[in-house]
Amino acid sequence: MKEDFYDILGVSKGASEAEIKKAYRKKAIEYHPDKNPGDKTAEEKFKKAAEAYEVLSDPDKKARYDQFGHQAFEGGGFGGGGMNMDDIFSQFGDIFGGGFGGFGGFGGGGRQHRVKGSNLRIRVKLTLEEIANGVEKKIKVKRKIQAQGTTYKTCGTCNGTGQVTRITNTILGRMQTATTCSTCGGAGQSIDYRPSDADTQGLKVSEETVSIKIPAGVEDGMQLKVAGKGNEAPGNGVAGDLLVAIEEQDHPELQREGNNLHYDLYISFSEAALGASREIDTVSGKVRIKIEEGVQSGKILRLRGKGIPSLNGYGKGDLLVHVNVWTPKTLNKEQREFFEKMAKDDHFRPSPDSGDKSFFEKVKDMFS
Repeated sequence: MKEDFYDILGVSKGASEAEIKKAYRKKAIEYHPDKNPGDKTAEEKFKKAAEAYEVLSDPDKKARYDQFGHQAFEGGGFGGGGMNMDDIFSQFGDIFGGGFGGFGGFGGGGRQHRVKGSNLRIRVKLTLEEIANGVEKKIKVKRKIQAQGTTYKTCGTCNGTGQVTRITNTILGRMQTATTCSTCGGAGQSIDYRPSDADTQGLKVSEETVSIKIPAGVEDGMQLKVAGKGNEAPGNGVAGDLLVAIEEQDHPELQREGNNLHYDLYISFSEAALGASREIDTVSGKVRIKIEEGVQSGKILRLRGKGIPSLNGYGKGDLLVHVNVWTPKTLNKEQREFFEKMAKDDHFRPSPDSGDKSFFEKVKDMFS
C-alpha cells in the first residue's frame, strides 16, 4: 500500500500549514539530490516528500486526501503523483531559494532552473451513468507547443541558471540573495531563431486529442489533473498541466445524494392495494421490483449496492425507491359510486398499526 502522506513528512493530521512546510523543508534538505549524488533511495524519498507536500500544502487537495485517501488521486489524479525532479524544482523553488540550506537557486548546486508552462482548464460534462461506472473521455484541447525549427541560446545574463545571485555587505556580514533573471524571465535561455508561425517565445497553438480516465464516484466540482498536457514552456521548460473540472448532468429519473440515489415511483390505488411488479431505471440498467399488496404511500424500498461507488473503493451507495400512491384527479360515474360505497368500509379507513413509521422516522433511517 502507498505510504501515508502525513507519515512521509512526519506530521500529524492536525498539523498547521506552517508545520507542514517546515517538515517538508527538513526532508528536502535531508534527501536533496545535490547532497546525496547518485543515491537513488534518497532521490525517491525526495520525490515522495515533494508529492506529499504538493497535496498537504493545498487546502482543497488536503481536504480530498483526508476524506478519500490516495484513491482521490487515481485514474488521472486530482493532483500529486508522478512528479519528476523538474516538476519539483519548478513548483517548490521557494523552498530552496536564497541560498537556503547551502543550495543555490531552485535546484541548488548550479542546477539549471526550468520554467513551467501555464496550465489549461477545461470542463467535462458527465452523465450519472458515466460517474457510476467510470469513463474514458477523449477531449480536443488547443495548447501551445514549441514551433518546429525554433532554437534557443543560453542567456548571457544568468548563464543559463535562470537566476541572478547578488551578494550584499551588511552590518551582520555578507548576505546572498537569488532573484529571477529579468532578461530571460527565469528560463535560462533566449530565442535564437523562430519560424514565422511562432510567437515571441517560439511557441504556436496546436490542437491535440487528450485521453482522460475518470474514475467512478467523482462528484460535481471535483478537478482532475492531467500532467504535462497544458501549454509547453519555451526552451528546456516543462509543460504545464491540463486541469479538468467535473460537471455532473441531471438525470431525468434519479437524484443523487452523496453515494445514494433516489427514485420517485408513482403507483395507482389498484397497484397499492393488489401489489404489482414494476421496472425502474438504475445507473447500471433497468431492474424489476416487486411491490407488496397493501403498500402505503411514503414507503421507501432500499436497493442495496445500486447507487454510486465510493471514490475510495469502499463499496457502493444504495438506490432508495420512494413509493407514492397516485390519487386520480377525475372520476367517472361508476368509479365515483365505487369510492362513495367504499368510504364507509372498514378496509378503506386509515388504521396505521404500531409498526408503521412516521415520515420523520423514515428520513432518520435513510441517513443512519
